Amino acid sequence: MRRRWNNLNRAVATLGAIAVISLSAAAQEAAKIDSLFDRLKKADPADAKRISADIRMEMSKSGSASMDLLLKRGREALEAGETDAAIEHFTALTDHAPDFAEGFHARSIAYARAELFGPAVADIERAISLRPRHFPAIYGLGAILEELGETDLAYEAYARVHSIHPHFEDVTTKLERLGNEVRGSEL
Repeated sequence: MRRRWNNLNRAVATLGAIAVISLSAAAQEAAKIDSLFDRLKKADPADAKRISADIRMEMSKSGSASMDLLLKRGREALEAGETDAAIEHFTALTDHAPDFAEGFHARSIAYARAELFGPAVADIERAISLRPRHFPAIYGLGAILEELGETDLAYEAYARVHSIHPHFEDVTTKLERLGNEVRGSEL
């Protein structure tokens, strides 16, 4: 009986150590991405491009080789124009990794390409709820809203992207163009 307690104590201690290590790794990852976002806000355009790529790379890490493979296969299917296959891969990913924001973002892109805007917006909402500074997802929301003629809301989405990533692709141009529509042209 005593031997069982010793084994149980070791097992509990081992599980506790694994939990502490996992939490520590998650905290380090969160601190790393927070640091990248802080640097992105202050970066010049050339540095912003590199930092943005680093952030995207960090956001694409699921922590599971299997989930990373589903993400990769879904992206490959999307690039090949196989939207239905991409949606299937991304759905498997979101089913198995419901806390992985990039899975929802990727599926939102596939849904948008299939002109399924309702599910696309729902997935963007989920991605943003998991990662509030997910600027590619917020940009995608702006693009969908713009496509649907919701210029006020699209402008707000692009402004949010700009506040996170001042040098993001053509967001400044979109803000200027939509700003004229939203506020009207000056005479």
